[in-house]
Amino acid sequence: MPAITKVRTVLLSTPYADADDPEIKESFPNGPKRTIGMVELTLDDGTTGIGEGYLAVFAPMVFKSIVDLLDPYLVGKDAFDIPRRIADMRSVCDYWSLQGAARHVISAVEIALWDAMGKVKGQPVHALLGTAKDDSLQIYGSGGCCDNKDAFVREMELLNGKGIELYKIRSVKQDLKRTAWVLEEAAARGIKVGVDMCQNLADPPQSVDDAAGFIEGVAALTDVPMIFVEEALGPDAPENFRALRDRIDVPVYGGEIITTPKEMIERLQAGCYDGVQPDASVIGGISAVMDIFAAAKPENVRVIVHAWGGPAAIMASYHAAFAGHGDLVEWPMLYHPLTDDMIGDRAPIVAGRLTRPDSPGIGVELTPEIEARYPFDPSAVYSCMLAEYGPPPESYWTR
Repeated sequence: MPAITKVRTVLLSTPYADADDPEIKESFPNGPKRTIGMVELTLDDGTTGIGEGYLAVFAPMVFKSIVDLLDPYLVGKDAFDIPRRIADMRSVCDYWSLQGAARHVISAVEIALWDAMGKVKGQPVHALLGTAKDDSLQIYGSGGCCDNKDAFVREMELLNGKGIELYKIRSVKQDLKRTAWVLEEAAARGIKVGVDMCQNLADPPQSVDDAAGFIEGVAALTDVPMIFVEEALGPDAPENFRALRDRIDVPVYGGEIITTPKEMIERLQAGCYDGVQPDASVIGGISAVMDIFAAAKPENVRVIVHAWGGPAAIMASYHAAFAGHGDLVEWPMLYHPLTDDMIGDRAPIVAGRLTRPDSPGIGVELTPEIEARYPFDPSAVYSCMLAEYGPPPESYWTR
């Protein structure tokens, strides 16, 4: 058996987005820099595997502490018996973190195990999971964290330059004119728009009436339809998603912060969503996303992988999408050079579609030079205590 000989936490901090982006003003008190947390596993033949957990964006030292806790239950064990390794980690963590932080760390280790197996066998991870039926998948550009027209136009021009015809923006219930303006400007460029209402961090979250009122209010301002609404409600009342689906004719997506496949499967079977958005770096790894694909198909629920982390998180979700026969994936648009450096040209975008990554493993590279380029900065954290920054008034968006 290929045994795990070393477990290493890798925390890297990278420039991120633009200082003028609303997300930076609201959630990054120390400026446009984000921390990515990865786990590197070394096998007894020297092969390494890289995985990522989204937790480190918010709490990097918590991420490292949980990795350290799991270390003795991984070293010396069979790296190819992935179900057993997951079961062992869950035995250590489930009592105190069945959902949440530990699941992110388990995700990172699970992804690293698949990456190492793919490298040893000389195969991309999607080939280890099944037979991909497509050479490429449609993508949507995920951005729209903008509070001025020029910034939106720059993002739309980027999409046009890559042949991408779908775009996700962020809006809250007050953003009626802003959202209508974007829908019409994008339509003039051949781009369709979905809206993320960002309720996954809201406490208390908005109501069904709030979400439906937003959809109806935007529709009163423009004939251009939204192609979906995402995270329109808080995560703790799944019955509200069913109620919202009954109220509106826009597809309802969600689930990016759900941390167990069981919970997501129960929700999709209960009719909460038209589409679910599992993230391999959050929900327990690549095999957990595969469980979602298997459960969603008989329910006629679309699976669109969430990809808003760093390079290993993004590529892990992409491999699951190809193996699970998905038809759409998220492509984060915000500036993030670490992702570019670690993925390189292994998953190019051609004519608005993501080319299937066929390098061994998940297709990321971590070198000493990359680690030196992005040293860990403990202040580079995302704060969920959103700061007020004073966006332009709604009158700014009048056409």
